[in-house]
Amino acid sequence: MNDVTGSVRSIGRKVEDSDVLDTAVRIGLLAYGFVYLVVAWLAVQMAFGDSSGSASSDGALHQVARQPFGQVLLWAIAGGMALLVVWRLLEAAFGYRDEDGGKRLRKRLMALGKAVLYGSLAYSAVKIVVGAGSSKGSGSDSFTARLLDLTGGRFLVAGVGLAIIAYALMQIVRAWRESFRDYLTSEGESGDVGTAYVWFGKVGYTAKGLAFGIVGSLFLYAAVTHEAKKSGGLDQALHKVLQQPFGPAMLLVMGLGIGCYGVFCFVRSRHLSR
Repeated sequence: MNDVTGSVRSIGRKVEDSDVLDTAVRIGLLAYGFVYLVVAWLAVQMAFGDSSGSASSDGALHQVARQPFGQVLLWAIAGGMALLVVWRLLEAAFGYRDEDGGKRLRKRLMALGKAVLYGSLAYSAVKIVVGAGSSKGSGSDSFTARLLDLTGGRFLVAGVGLAIIAYALMQIVRAWRESFRDYLTSEGESGDVGTAYVWFGKVGYTAKGLAFGIVGSLFLYAAVTHEAKKSGGLDQALHKVLQQPFGPAMLLVMGLGIGCYGVFCFVRSRHLSR
């Protein structure tokens, strides 16, 4: 049994360090960045008064589906997300070997969580291609409603909200500590172009953190009020921003920030340091 386990680990490590996986991750990051750029575009449209599209990952995928060759693009996005799932699962199983036990476990669990996120995007893209997705769906509401119906459902929904807020805070900390620099090669950080890349990351991670912080807060509010419709995804969070004083201007800034995150995914794909 130990020999089999050792062999599996050896194979996993070789795959993790391979050029094939490196190329796969680059392709996946391009697809992920593209989705965020579409989300940013929808958010900017909302800021200027056009709320016809949903500024969420699902909304972005539906927007892509309506374009020429939309189904081809969706299959490409689904494939890119699947490649990222493989990457993160390998990290969850074999990654961070140089870290100590507690830190290694935390990072591996985070990698597993990201694999689930990428997998959900891949699933959504395929579902839209085959015609099972609805552009007006309320997935967050139904998910929250199912949790609220369980014993201790309020605590479960509150736990989801707190987890999302923790993730959001991590994005903001990553932005201001500039720890995302670890994702880039030295070439990607050097010179005036490298400085611009770092600013894309700084602004992008901050905007992403703020947006997901609002999403987490909506889940907490739903837990307190026991109303599933009080929760929501990224689209509902951005609508909440729009409803505030100076909401359109705030949403415009946040949309541009989310776009910066999309651009940084492109940068990371080019100057990848895994």
